[in-house]
Amino acid sequence: MSLKTRCDARMLEASKTRLSRRQWLSAATLASGAVLSGFAGLIRLQIASAEQEDGFQGGKKLGAIDFVGEARVPMERVVGGGLDGRLYTDLSKLSLRESITPTDNFYIRTCASELLEGQKAWVVRVHGLVSRPFELGVEELKKMAKPMGAHLMECAGNSRSVHFGMISVASWTGTPLSDILERAGAKSDAKRVLISGFDTYTTKSVSSVPGASWVFTVEELTKARAFLATEINGSALTRDHGAPVRLVVPGWYGCTCIKWVNEINFVDDAFAATSQMQEYAARTMQNGVPQLAREYKPATIEQAAMPIRIEKWAVDEKIRYRAVGILWGGSVPVTKLQIRFNPEEEYVDVDNYHQTSNDPWSFWTHAWAPKQTGTYMIRLRVADSSVIARRLEAGYYMRTVEISEI
Repeated sequence: MSLKTRCDARMLEASKTRLSRRQWLSAATLASGAVLSGFAGLIRLQIASAEQEDGFQGGKKLGAIDFVGEARVPMERVVGGGLDGRLYTDLSKLSLRESITPTDNFYIRTCASELLEGQKAWVVRVHGLVSRPFELGVEELKKMAKPMGAHLMECAGNSRSVHFGMISVASWTGTPLSDILERAGAKSDAKRVLISGFDTYTTKSVSSVPGASWVFTVEELTKARAFLATEINGSALTRDHGAPVRLVVPGWYGCTCIKWVNEINFVDDAFAATSQMQEYAARTMQNGVPQLAREYKPATIEQAAMPIRIEKWAVDEKIRYRAVGILWGGSVPVTKLQIRFNPEEEYVDVDNYHQTSNDPWSFWTHAWAPKQTGTYMIRLRVADSSVIARRLEAGYYMRTVEISEI
Protein backbone atom coordinates (compact mmCIF):
# COMPACT_ATOMS: atom_id res chain seq x y z
CA MET A 1 0.00 0.00 0.00
CA SER A 2 1.43 3.41 -0.99
CA LEU A 3 2.09 6.22 1.48
CA LYS A 4 -0.71 8.26 -0.07
CA THR A 5 -3.17 5.35 0.18
CA ARG A 6 -2.27 4.69 3.82
CA CYS A 7 -2.63 8.38 4.69
CA ASP A 8 -5.99 8.62 2.92
CA ALA A 9 -7.26 5.47 4.66
CA ARG A 10 -6.30 6.77 8.08
CA MET A 11 -7.86 10.17 7.39
CA LEU A 12 -11.05 8.58 6.07
CA GLU A 13 -11.38 6.56 9.27
CA ALA A 14 -10.70 9.66 11.35
CA SER A 15 -13.33 11.61 9.44
CA LYS A 16 -16.00 9.35 10.87
CA THR A 17 -15.38 10.92 14.24
CA ARG A 18 -16.90 14.34 14.72
CA LEU A 19 -14.25 17.04 15.09
CA SER A 20 -14.21 19.14 18.23
CA ARG A 21 -14.06 22.93 18.00
CA ARG A 22 -10.32 23.01 18.68
CA GLN A 23 -9.64 20.00 16.45
CA TRP A 24 -10.99 21.61 13.29
CA LEU A 25 -8.62 24.55 13.74
CA SER A 26 -5.78 22.09 14.24
CA ALA A 27 -6.83 20.27 11.08
CA ALA A 28 -6.73 23.57 9.20
CA THR A 29 -3.14 24.02 10.22
CA LEU A 30 -2.30 20.56 8.90
CA ALA A 31 -4.10 21.24 5.63
CA SER A 32 -2.06 24.35 4.89
CA GLY A 33 1.15 22.35 5.11
CA ALA A 34 0.09 19.00 3.64
CA VAL A 35 2.29 17.77 0.80
CA LEU A 36 0.02 15.16 -0.69
CA SER A 37 -2.89 16.72 -2.57
CA GLY A 38 -5.28 13.93 -1.67
CA PHE A 39 -4.32 14.17 1.98
CA ALA A 40 -4.81 17.96 2.00
CA GLY A 41 -8.06 17.70 0.07
CA LEU A 42 -9.53 15.25 2.55
CA ILE A 43 -8.63 17.54 5.45
CA ARG A 44 -10.34 20.40 3.65
CA LEU A 45 -13.49 18.31 3.39
CA GLN A 46 -13.32 17.70 7.13
CA ILE A 47 -12.94 21.39 7.80
CA ALA A 48 -15.88 22.20 5.56
CA SER A 49 -18.08 19.73 7.42
CA ALA A 50 -17.02 21.07 10.80
CA GLU A 51 -17.07 24.82 10.09
CA GLN A 52 -20.61 25.28 11.37
CA GLU A 53 -20.01 23.92 14.87
CA ASP A 54 -19.94 26.07 18.01
CA GLY A 55 -23.72 26.44 17.95
CA PHE A 56 -23.92 27.38 14.27
CA GLN A 57 -24.71 23.84 13.11
CA GLY A 58 -27.63 23.95 10.69
CA GLY A 59 -27.62 27.74 10.62
CA LYS A 60 -27.52 30.02 7.58
CA LYS A 61 -24.80 32.57 7.05
CA LEU A 62 -26.44 35.88 6.12
CA GLY A 63 -23.29 37.82 5.34
CA ALA A 64 -20.66 39.91 7.10
CA ILE A 65 -20.86 43.21 8.99
CA ASP A 66 -18.50 45.90 7.71
CA PHE A 67 -16.10 47.49 10.15
CA VAL A 68 -16.83 51.19 10.67
CA GLY A 69 -14.54 54.16 11.17
CA GLU A 70 -12.10 52.90 8.53
CA ALA A 71 -11.30 54.78 5.33
CA ARG A 72 -12.68 53.74 1.98
CA VAL A 73 -9.60 52.55 0.11
CA PRO A 74 -9.34 50.27 -2.94
CA MET A 75 -8.40 46.73 -1.97
CA GLU A 76 -6.29 44.21 -3.86
CA ARG A 77 -5.40 46.45 -6.79
CA VAL A 78 -2.31 48.57 -7.26
CA VAL A 79 -2.71 52.31 -6.77
CA GLY A 80 0.05 54.83 -7.36
CA GLY A 81 3.57 53.98 -8.39
CA GLY A 82 7.17 53.92 -7.23
CA LEU A 83 7.67 54.73 -3.56
CA ASP A 84 3.99 55.71 -3.38
CA GLY A 85 2.69 52.50 -4.96
CA ARG A 86 0.37 50.46 -2.75
CA LEU A 87 -1.74 47.31 -2.78
CA TYR A 88 -3.77 46.26 0.27
CA THR A 89 -4.71 42.66 1.03
CA ASP A 90 -8.41 42.11 1.81
CA LEU A 91 -8.22 40.14 5.06
CA SER A 92 -11.97 39.64 5.17
CA LYS A 93 -11.58 37.02 2.43
CA LEU A 94 -9.27 34.80 4.46
CA SER A 95 -10.48 31.33 5.29
CA LEU A 96 -9.15 28.33 7.15
CA ARG A 97 -8.81 26.46 3.89
CA GLU A 98 -6.99 29.26 2.05
CA SER A 99 -4.38 30.63 4.43
CA ILE A 100 -1.83 31.58 1.75
CA THR A 101 -2.29 34.97 0.10
CA PRO A 102 -2.39 34.75 -3.73
CA THR A 103 0.54 36.61 -5.24
CA ASP A 104 -1.72 39.10 -7.03
CA ASN A 105 -3.27 40.00 -3.65
CA PHE A 106 -0.07 40.04 -1.56
CA TYR A 107 0.36 43.54 -0.15
CA ILE A 108 2.71 46.04 -1.79
CA ARG A 109 4.32 48.93 0.07
CA THR A 110 6.52 50.18 -2.80
CA CYS A 111 6.18 49.44 -6.51
CA ALA A 112 9.13 48.75 -8.79
CA SER A 113 10.95 51.73 -10.25
CA GLU A 114 10.69 52.36 -13.99
CA LEU A 115 14.49 52.56 -13.98
CA LEU A 116 14.74 48.85 -13.19
CA GLU A 117 14.03 48.15 -16.86
CA GLY A 118 17.40 49.61 -17.80
CA GLN A 119 19.45 47.44 -15.48
CA LYS A 120 22.01 44.99 -16.88
CA ALA A 121 22.27 41.34 -15.84
CA TRP A 122 21.48 41.38 -12.13
CA VAL A 123 24.15 40.56 -9.58
CA VAL A 124 24.32 40.76 -5.79
CA ARG A 125 27.67 42.14 -4.69
CA VAL A 126 29.05 40.70 -1.43
CA HIS A 127 31.90 42.81 -0.09
CA GLY A 128 33.15 45.02 2.74
CA LEU A 129 35.07 43.69 5.71
CA VAL A 130 35.49 40.21 4.25
CA SER A 131 38.40 38.08 3.08
CA ARG A 132 36.58 36.69 0.03
CA PRO A 133 34.41 39.30 -1.74
CA PHE A 134 32.33 37.93 -4.63
CA GLU A 135 29.28 38.49 -6.80
CA LEU A 136 26.21 36.30 -7.12
CA GLY A 137 24.19 36.21 -10.30
CA VAL A 138 20.46 35.52 -10.29
CA GLU A 139 20.87 32.19 -12.08
CA GLU A 140 23.33 31.01 -9.45
CA LEU A 141 20.94 32.06 -6.70
CA LYS A 142 18.15 30.13 -8.38
CA LYS A 143 20.29 26.99 -8.48
CA MET A 144 21.02 27.36 -4.75
CA ALA A 145 17.38 28.06 -3.87
CA LYS A 146 15.09 25.67 -2.01
CA PRO A 147 11.59 25.81 -0.47
CA MET A 148 11.71 28.02 2.62
CA GLY A 149 8.10 27.53 3.78
CA ALA A 150 5.19 29.89 4.41
CA HIS A 151 6.02 33.15 6.17
CA LEU A 152 4.05 36.21 7.16
CA MET A 153 5.08 39.73 6.25
CA GLU A 154 3.57 42.88 7.78
CA CYS A 155 4.39 46.49 7.02
CA ALA A 156 5.37 48.39 10.17
CA GLY A 157 2.99 51.10 8.96
CA ASN A 158 0.02 48.72 8.75
CA SER A 159 -3.00 50.60 10.10
CA ARG A 160 -6.75 50.79 10.50
CA SER A 161 -6.91 53.46 7.76
CA VAL A 162 -6.14 50.76 5.17
CA HIS A 163 -8.17 48.02 6.89
CA PHE A 164 -4.87 46.57 8.20
CA GLY A 165 -4.36 45.34 4.64
CA MET A 166 -0.56 45.56 4.68
CA ILE A 167 -0.08 42.03 5.96
CA SER A 168 0.07 38.82 3.92
CA VAL A 169 1.40 35.27 3.93
CA ALA A 170 3.22 33.60 1.05
CA SER A 171 5.11 30.39 0.39
CA TRP A 172 8.69 31.31 -0.49
CA THR A 173 11.63 29.75 -2.33
CA GLY A 174 15.12 31.13 -1.77
CA THR A 175 18.68 30.75 -0.54
CA PRO A 176 19.47 30.83 3.19
CA LEU A 177 21.46 33.98 3.84
CA SER A 178 23.70 32.13 6.29
CA ASP A 179 25.16 30.13 3.36
CA ILE A 180 26.11 33.35 1.56
CA LEU A 181 27.50 35.12 4.63
CA GLU A 182 29.69 32.17 5.56
CA ARG A 183 31.16 32.03 2.07
CA ALA A 184 32.37 35.65 2.36
CA GLY A 185 34.69 35.01 5.30
CA ALA A 186 33.99 37.95 7.61
CA LYS A 187 36.97 39.72 9.18
CA SER A 188 37.23 40.20 12.95
CA ASP A 189 35.99 43.82 12.82
CA ALA A 190 32.94 42.93 10.68
CA LYS A 191 30.22 43.21 13.30
CA ARG A 192 27.20 43.93 11.14
CA VAL A 193 25.78 43.38 7.66
CA LEU A 194 24.26 46.12 5.51
CA ILE A 195 21.79 44.77 2.95
CA SER A 196 20.70 47.21 0.24
CA GLY A 197 18.42 47.17 -2.78
CA PHE A 198 17.86 49.26 -5.91
CA ASP A 199 15.84 52.28 -4.84
CA THR A 200 16.07 55.06 -7.44
CA TYR A 201 12.98 56.64 -9.02
CA THR A 202 12.14 59.14 -11.73
CA THR A 203 9.80 61.17 -9.51
CA LYS A 204 9.96 62.33 -5.91
CA SER A 205 7.77 60.57 -3.35
CA VAL A 206 5.18 62.45 -1.30
CA SER A 207 5.27 59.92 1.54
CA SER A 208 8.59 58.07 1.69
CA VAL A 209 12.36 58.53 1.67
CA PRO A 210 14.37 56.56 -0.94
CA GLY A 211 17.19 54.33 0.27
CA ALA A 212 16.12 50.69 0.75
CA SER A 213 18.69 49.27 3.17
CA TRP A 214 18.91 47.77 6.64
CA VAL A 215 21.73 46.82 8.99
CA PHE A 216 21.64 43.53 10.91
CA THR A 217 24.02 41.45 12.97
CA VAL A 218 24.92 38.06 11.56
CA GLU A 219 23.31 36.49 14.63
CA GLU A 220 20.01 38.26 13.95
CA LEU A 221 19.89 37.04 10.36
CA THR A 222 20.85 33.51 11.34
CA LYS A 223 18.35 33.29 14.19
CA ALA A 224 15.52 34.55 11.96
CA ARG A 225 16.54 32.11 9.20
CA ALA A 226 16.64 34.99 6.73
CA PHE A 227 16.93 34.17 3.03
CA LEU A 228 17.18 35.73 -0.41
CA ALA A 229 13.91 34.89 -2.15
CA THR A 230 13.65 34.29 -5.89
CA GLU A 231 10.14 32.77 -5.95
CA ILE A 232 6.81 33.52 -4.32
CA ASN A 233 4.01 30.94 -4.21
CA GLY A 234 5.82 28.64 -6.62
CA SER A 235 6.51 31.22 -9.33
CA ALA A 236 9.23 33.76 -10.01
CA LEU A 237 9.00 36.95 -7.99
CA THR A 238 7.07 39.75 -9.67
CA ARG A 239 8.73 43.14 -10.15
CA ASP A 240 6.57 44.81 -7.49
CA HIS A 241 7.44 42.05 -5.01
CA GLY A 242 11.17 42.52 -5.46
CA ALA A 243 12.21 40.61 -8.59
CA PRO A 244 14.70 39.33 -9.30
CA VAL A 245 15.71 38.88 -5.64
CA ARG A 246 14.48 40.16 -2.29
CA LEU A 247 15.36 39.61 1.34
CA VAL A 248 12.88 37.87 3.62
CA VAL A 249 13.48 38.03 7.38
CA PRO A 250 10.79 35.85 9.03
CA GLY A 251 9.32 37.44 12.13
CA TRP A 252 10.57 40.95 11.28
CA TYR A 253 8.56 43.85 9.85
CA GLY A 254 8.41 44.22 6.08
CA CYS A 255 10.59 47.34 6.09
CA THR A 256 13.56 45.05 6.81
CA CYS A 257 12.73 42.72 3.91
CA ILE A 258 14.65 44.65 1.28
CA LYS A 259 13.45 44.32 -2.33
CA TRP A 260 15.66 44.33 -5.45
CA VAL A 261 18.69 43.30 -3.38
CA ASN A 262 21.97 44.20 -5.09
CA GLU A 263 24.46 44.56 -2.24
CA ILE A 264 25.53 42.78 0.95
CA ASN A 265 28.18 44.80 2.77
CA PHE A 266 29.98 43.70 5.95
CA VAL A 267 30.53 46.78 8.17
CA ASP A 268 31.94 47.64 11.58
CA ASP A 269 30.11 48.39 14.82
CA ALA A 270 30.22 52.17 14.31
CA PHE A 271 28.10 52.04 11.14
CA ALA A 272 25.26 54.59 11.00
CA ALA A 273 21.60 53.67 10.96
CA THR A 274 20.32 53.93 7.38
CA SER A 275 17.73 56.46 6.24
CA GLN A 276 15.15 53.65 6.06
CA MET A 277 15.91 52.57 9.62
CA GLN A 278 15.47 56.16 10.79
CA GLU A 279 12.26 56.62 8.80
CA TYR A 280 10.76 53.53 10.43
CA ALA A 281 12.10 54.13 13.96
CA ALA A 282 8.75 55.11 15.47
CA ARG A 283 6.85 52.42 13.58
CA THR A 284 9.21 49.72 14.82
CA MET A 285 8.88 51.07 18.38
CA GLN A 286 12.44 52.34 18.81
CA ASN A 287 13.49 54.68 21.60
CA GLY A 288 13.75 57.87 19.56
CA VAL A 289 15.60 57.87 16.25
CA PRO A 290 18.83 55.86 16.58
CA GLN A 291 21.85 57.40 14.88
CA LEU A 292 23.92 54.21 14.92
CA ALA A 293 22.83 50.78 13.69
CA ARG A 294 23.94 49.18 16.97
CA GLU A 295 21.45 51.39 18.86
CA TYR A 296 18.54 50.00 16.82
CA LYS A 297 16.60 47.22 18.52
CA PRO A 298 15.51 44.27 16.32
CA ALA A 299 12.43 45.23 14.29
CA THR A 300 10.58 42.04 15.20
CA ILE A 301 6.80 41.71 15.06
CA GLU A 302 5.39 41.41 18.56
CA GLN A 303 2.38 39.25 19.40
CA ALA A 304 -0.77 40.60 17.74
CA ALA A 305 -4.37 39.60 17.03
CA MET A 306 -7.44 41.15 15.45
CA PRO A 307 -10.82 40.30 13.96
CA ILE A 308 -10.91 40.13 10.17
CA ARG A 309 -14.70 39.87 9.81
CA ILE A 310 -17.90 39.65 11.83
CA GLU A 311 -20.31 37.11 10.36
CA LYS A 312 -24.06 37.39 10.73
CA TRP A 313 -26.01 34.11 11.02
CA ALA A 314 -29.57 32.92 11.34
CA VAL A 315 -29.64 29.96 13.74
CA ASP A 316 -32.92 28.45 14.97
CA GLU A 317 -34.75 31.56 13.75
CA LYS A 318 -32.48 33.78 15.84
CA ILE A 319 -29.78 36.23 14.75
CA ARG A 320 -26.30 35.31 15.94
CA TYR A 321 -22.84 36.66 15.22
CA ARG A 322 -19.41 35.10 14.93
CA ALA A 323 -16.11 36.95 15.09
CA VAL A 324 -13.36 35.49 12.90
CA GLY A 325 -9.80 36.66 13.27
CA ILE A 326 -6.09 36.00 13.06
CA LEU A 327 -3.26 35.70 15.57
CA TRP A 328 0.38 36.31 14.59
CA GLY A 329 3.75 37.65 15.68
CA GLY A 330 5.69 37.03 18.86
CA SER A 331 8.02 34.15 19.56
CA VAL A 332 6.06 31.83 21.87
CA PRO A 333 2.62 30.31 21.05
CA VAL A 334 -0.21 31.89 23.03
CA THR A 335 -1.97 29.69 25.56
CA LYS A 336 -4.93 31.99 26.27
CA LEU A 337 -6.38 34.62 23.96
CA GLN A 338 -9.16 36.88 25.24
CA ILE A 339 -11.68 39.22 23.64
CA ARG A 340 -14.05 42.00 24.66
CA PHE A 341 -16.61 43.96 22.69
CA ASN A 342 -16.69 47.26 24.59
CA PRO A 343 -14.56 48.98 27.23
CA GLU A 344 -17.18 48.46 29.95
CA GLU A 345 -17.26 44.72 29.33
CA GLU A 346 -14.95 42.11 30.81
CA TYR A 347 -12.52 40.16 28.66
CA VAL A 348 -13.59 36.55 28.02
CA ASP A 349 -11.65 33.63 26.59
CA VAL A 350 -11.85 33.26 22.82
CA ASP A 351 -13.96 30.22 21.97
CA ASN A 352 -11.76 28.56 19.39
CA TYR A 353 -8.14 28.96 18.52
CA HIS A 354 -5.15 26.71 18.21
CA GLN A 355 -1.71 28.20 17.72
CA THR A 356 1.16 25.79 17.16
CA SER A 357 3.65 28.39 15.89
CA ASN A 358 3.85 32.17 15.68
CA ASP A 359 4.61 32.27 11.98
CA PRO A 360 2.78 32.66 9.70
CA TRP A 361 -0.65 33.19 11.31
CA SER A 362 -3.35 31.24 13.15
CA PHE A 363 -7.12 31.60 12.92
CA TRP A 364 -9.60 32.01 15.75
CA THR A 365 -13.39 32.26 16.03
CA HIS A 366 -15.73 33.43 18.75
CA ALA A 367 -19.52 33.15 18.99
CA TRP A 368 -21.05 36.48 19.99
CA ALA A 369 -24.55 37.45 21.11
CA PRO A 370 -24.81 41.27 21.47
CA LYS A 371 -27.25 42.29 24.19
CA GLN A 372 -28.46 45.32 22.27
CA THR A 373 -27.99 47.17 19.01
CA GLY A 374 -25.34 49.82 18.76
CA THR A 375 -21.60 50.35 18.30
CA TYR A 376 -19.11 47.79 19.55
CA MET A 377 -15.32 48.17 19.81
CA ILE A 378 -13.67 44.77 19.49
CA ARG A 379 -10.34 44.33 21.19
CA LEU A 380 -8.16 41.31 22.03
CA ARG A 381 -5.44 40.60 24.54
CA VAL A 382 -3.06 37.83 25.54
CA ALA A 383 -3.69 36.65 29.10
CA ASP A 384 0.01 36.32 29.86
CA SER A 385 1.96 39.29 31.19
CA SER A 386 5.25 37.78 30.03
CA VAL A 387 4.23 38.09 26.36
CA ILE A 388 5.37 41.36 24.77
CA ALA A 389 2.47 42.80 22.78
CA ARG A 390 2.69 46.58 22.95
CA ARG A 391 0.55 47.36 19.92
CA LEU A 392 -2.09 44.88 21.00
CA GLU A 393 -2.16 46.23 24.55
CA ALA A 394 -2.47 49.80 23.26
CA GLY A 395 -5.57 48.94 21.22
CA TYR A 396 -3.77 49.39 17.92
CA TYR A 397 -5.65 46.51 16.27
CA MET A 398 -9.06 47.37 17.75
CA ARG A 399 -11.91 47.37 15.23
CA THR A 400 -15.44 48.73 15.43
CA VAL A 401 -18.79 47.43 14.14
CA GLU A 402 -22.35 48.74 14.16
CA ILE A 403 -24.94 46.10 15.10
CA SER A 404 -28.44 46.96 13.87
CA GLU A 405 -30.23 43.66 14.50
CA ILE A 406 -30.18 41.18 17.37
